[in-house]
Amino acid sequence: MLSKLTTSLPPHLSLKFLKVYCRSGDLMRARQLFDKIPEPDLPTWTVLISAYSKQGFPKEAIKMYAELRNRSIVPDTLVLLSVAKACAMSADIVKAKEIHENANKFGFRSDLLLGNAMIDMYGKCRYFEGARRVFDDLKVKDVISWTSMCSCYINCGLPREALRALHEMGLNGLTPNSVTLSTILPACSDLKYLNLGREVHGFVIRNGVGDNVFVSSALVDMYASCLSIRQAQLVFDKMAHRDIVSWNVIITAYFSNGECEKALNLFCQMRVEGVKLNYASWNAVIGGCMQSGRTQQAVEILGQMQESGLKPNQITITSILPACTYLESLRGGKEIHGYIFRHWILEDMTATTALVFMYAKCGELELSRSVFNMMPRKDKVAWNTMITANSMHGNGEEALLLFNKMLNSGVQPNSVTFTGVLCGCSHSRLVDEGLSIFHSISRDHAIEPDAEHYSCMVDVLSRGGRLEEAYRFILEMPIEPSAGAWGALLGACRVYKNVNLGRIAAKRLFEIEPHNPGNYILLSNIFVAAKLWGEASETRKLMREKGIRKLPGCSWVQLRNKVHTFVVGDKSNDQSDEIYRFLDDMGEKMRLAGYLPDTDYVLQDLHQEEKEDSLCNHSEKLAVAFGILNLNGESSLKVFKNLRICGDCHNAIKYMAKIVGVQIIVRDALRFHHFKDGFCSCKDFCMLINIGPSTFHRTEQSGCERLTFPSETDREFPWHVPRNKASAKVYDMTCSCSVDIFCREFKNDDAPIFNCGMEPRQSNYVQAVLPTTGVPPITNHSAHSTSQGTSSDLPREISLNMYLKEEVRAMPQFWEAKTF
Repeated sequence: MLSKLTTSLPPHLSLKFLKVYCRSGDLMRARQLFDKIPEPDLPTWTVLISAYSKQGFPKEAIKMYAELRNRSIVPDTLVLLSVAKACAMSADIVKAKEIHENANKFGFRSDLLLGNAMIDMYGKCRYFEGARRVFDDLKVKDVISWTSMCSCYINCGLPREALRALHEMGLNGLTPNSVTLSTILPACSDLKYLNLGREVHGFVIRNGVGDNVFVSSALVDMYASCLSIRQAQLVFDKMAHRDIVSWNVIITAYFSNGECEKALNLFCQMRVEGVKLNYASWNAVIGGCMQSGRTQQAVEILGQMQESGLKPNQITITSILPACTYLESLRGGKEIHGYIFRHWILEDMTATTALVFMYAKCGELELSRSVFNMMPRKDKVAWNTMITANSMHGNGEEALLLFNKMLNSGVQPNSVTFTGVLCGCSHSRLVDEGLSIFHSISRDHAIEPDAEHYSCMVDVLSRGGRLEEAYRFILEMPIEPSAGAWGALLGACRVYKNVNLGRIAAKRLFEIEPHNPGNYILLSNIFVAAKLWGEASETRKLMREKGIRKLPGCSWVQLRNKVHTFVVGDKSNDQSDEIYRFLDDMGEKMRLAGYLPDTDYVLQDLHQEEKEDSLCNHSEKLAVAFGILNLNGESSLKVFKNLRICGDCHNAIKYMAKIVGVQIIVRDALRFHHFKDGFCSCKDFCMLINIGPSTFHRTEQSGCERLTFPSETDREFPWHVPRNKASAKVYDMTCSCSVDIFCREFKNDDAPIFNCGMEPRQSNYVQAVLPTTGVPPITNHSAHSTSQGTSSDLPREISLNMYLKEEVRAMPQFWEAKTF
């Protein structure tokens, strides 16, 4: 019927039928009718192009215009107006420039109506240079021209230019209208120009446009952005008609100001008054709850959103995914991942980047890596997220590898990138690599290092055991050292038992953040580990006098969608008896495997047995025990803790993972620890303890690092490991880090092994075998070693190998220190 009709109708009747189809919204039949017209004229093209543009099909409108030009038809202003609007809708900058060229080519350079449309087009494409060229070509400029130019500047992130254009508009004798005012107020919001915003408000009142809902909503947003919430509420209350935008603005304002309860009350009031909620409303409340730490409430509101018939969009997904990291709900995160996959949101980089971060925070680095690798495009944020994910899991080498891949892909790093890379270097103790990266920030990338970068670099040096160098680095910083820098040094002083530097760092921290309990606890721990009971007591007393209380430690594990929380000595769990029996049995198995409790981490002055009993009550051990008892065939277990894991628990969990044969992942306040087969991904940094740098001096001979006694008076130093201790520690000045001495069973006797995880210039292990008897008087000052040594000819110096592989092995001959 349609084909017969079109072949028999003259062109003017075909145009009428085409208009009928377009007005009714039946664009499919309109296109079919158009295709039947042998030689459609310009008005016919204009009707269909305009219909596509008005009804939200910009790509079809642009495609039709391309067909028109291919037939060498010269467009008029009406066609160019429709296509300009289509380019604005699709933000197609390439086609926008083409339209601009055609307008100039066909003599419409100074056309006011088309010029205003093209300014708006360039504004939507965020290309202010093109908009300015169009604006300057206009011989006559009206209020719409100036308003469109102001809007373009704001869309391009140039609020000051927008205000300058408004000023020029006034100089040209034009008065802003309500659209101009609602357009320019966001510039005051962005710049936090409260006084200028008040002037605009006064202009609004004097000119009687306060009833305009767009102007009022912009005023509410301006006052809220300038932290004048009371004034924002007054404007909102005086609004005769409140649209959904004004509601969303005031609710977001209260969330941004930290007044979560008021925001939620307004949200309830909004629903009671029957306001139809849109995506912006739900996303504002979900995002606000997440920012306020109300993760559970955010999840509940997401459920209400779905019950209302609205499906989560990209913004919703991005807002709610962090809830899975706070609740440690991996199942919830996987459900959201499935939703993203089913609804083709994987193309959205923001949503997929949030997935990468969620999996990493939940301890699933492999899944995080898989999502990242599947991303078709990776922007700067995606690269930064994956680098940070590897850093928090202690994979510094992979963080560096990703950084290099990022550079090779043409993506330029920013400040966040270097923070992530330096954190990875610190967790993996890649000191030289960290120094190289730090120096490249300003040298190769023209980025000025900020306080975060300096703090990370202090952490890199401190974790590598180079405490004196870290201290000098702080003193030479061109900016005021932050709490992060001093805190990194103080934490390393606890690990390496450097009391003097610990005092200095703590003193500065007490000045910067006097109410942070962690600093006092760290200093007290340093004193206790050094047996300085009086100073430790004074530090605790200082805390009490200032009313500072230690944050209670707790650990939790999620099993079958339920979170089980434990505190020290917790017996509230239904399986408490079973948990403590398990720990007792496991303790015996661990002792047989070589574990002995490290009571240095029990800071009370208790008897040895009491200290060992106290260690069994730590929350992370209880959580791990509960998790193992309820594994149900799972090969891995994830435990989370709000504070740093203590050294003894760290050592114990290594043994548990090996004995039970599962991987145990513990996330503490700082990083992830992956325990498997008796090893931890952190390379036992938190286990390092030493007896102070005064024990040994450093000498260099033929490029070989050696440990020597500093003086003859130190000859009586007991090199042997007590029989009732599983391990002891000494300080290695060659690499400024602690060296473990582990007792191993040998055929003839026990031989302790030096095992160091960091070298000054290399990340190789160092080891040497020492006797288990005391050191006799030594008269030979030369360096030597014998294959059949006795107590009378003990070598004066012990040569340490700098090129060993990571696997610790016993020396083949008992008294011999060998270089491999």
